[in-house]
Amino acid sequence: MNILRTFPRGGLRPREMKSRSLGRPLRNAFLPSLSIVPLLQHRGSAAECLVRPRESVREGMLIGRAVGNDGSNVHSPVPGVVKSLGTITLPWGESSPAVFIELGGEFDCIGKPAQVYAWEEFRKDKLLALLAEKGLVGLGSGIPTERKLALSPGKRVKTLIINGMECEPYLCSDTRLLIEKTAEIMEGVHIAAKIVEPLRRIVAVPSDKKEALAAVKEHLRESCANIELMPLLPKYPLGDERQLVRAVTGEETVSGESVLDVGAVVLNVGTVFALYEAVVLQKPLIERSITIAGKAIGRQENLKVRIGTPLADLVEECGGFTQMPEKIVMGGPMMGWSIADLSCPVTKTTSGALFLTSREIRSSRRTNCLNCGRCIRSCPVGLNPVGLYKKVEHAAYAEACSEGILDCNECGCCAYACPARIPLVKEIRDGKLALASAAALDRGEGV
Repeated sequence: MNILRTFPRGGLRPREMKSRSLGRPLRNAFLPSLSIVPLLQHRGSAAECLVRPRESVREGMLIGRAVGNDGSNVHSPVPGVVKSLGTITLPWGESSPAVFIELGGEFDCIGKPAQVYAWEEFRKDKLLALLAEKGLVGLGSGIPTERKLALSPGKRVKTLIINGMECEPYLCSDTRLLIEKTAEIMEGVHIAAKIVEPLRRIVAVPSDKKEALAAVKEHLRESCANIELMPLLPKYPLGDERQLVRAVTGEETVSGESVLDVGAVVLNVGTVFALYEAVVLQKPLIERSITIAGKAIGRQENLKVRIGTPLADLVEECGGFTQMPEKIVMGGPMMGWSIADLSCPVTKTTSGALFLTSREIRSSRRTNCLNCGRCIRSCPVGLNPVGLYKKVEHAAYAEACSEGILDCNECGCCAYACPARIPLVKEIRDGKLALASAAALDRGEGV
């Protein structure tokens, strides 16, 4: 009997909460009458705005040009007219310039046969240029994909891993993509492999996602593709690329290393599907799949949503609220962001929108630390979360840095495990922001 792999240290098995949405096939969401398109949907600086109020835009038209090495292009998700330019607050609290587009005019894609491009003869630089041109970023990380795949001299890739774990509760749109768009995702794997030339290509899927495993296995059997399917023991946060690489290859990254330092490149399923569309259909990243879930929403759905769609539109499409949610989360419940404004738009990195009741969030009173050690035992990185929390609370940032605060991936295991309900992740995140601000001042930025 094969023993399923996973990472060895820490982690959790939270309730999945996927039963109501996992069986819901992906469908196209209604188009918003007003799209709110942030120019900051990626790591790095906001894109340079290329449009003005009252200007007509086409579906897929470039409206924001990448700025800096970590920038990314932004395209209009719909045809229409620029109603205004403004500034919005993103779910994680950062401000971004945004383009407000009123829907109208002729579509370039909807209702028309897609033109398919033969990419097999494209050189690596042509493929990377296409990814940059089409504004492709990691649909979880926001890192520009061409930057992730453009290897530095001397770097070699032993393993290309396609991350199908989607281990946060509620979220299942990547799993639906694996089931419904198997061939397209596998072609995306081949495109990525042409760029990075790995020795192995592995698709990692939770062992309990039988339908997704069957779909991938059947495709690989029929196509005889040089891709391995690896079922893994479901455990959170196995979707984190460091933990995934540890589970798949046995290689562990040390502090300050990236997974590329141990010869791995990780792309999640949604990113690979977007990569397929960018290269084979030469389509900009103007829509993505997300899960709408939670007991406060009328219908749980997996939707393909245009970037810039306000959350209020999705609430209406999914039957409105059955009760007022206690908390609204953009993303997953472990690493997502709590928001209060339904005008907040879907961005390239939005994996889901959750409308949670008080019972779902286990709302309870915070108490003092019980010194139980659960946060330490649950940390997959081997940190002391409550110790870091106390150092940040007392502004001892240098000590927190020496004890590994920058290695924290903010997975939320510690806060989930804490019986005292201490906001450990929030405080650690604040400490990392304080360290980043101090570093910026040392470099003379913003002075």
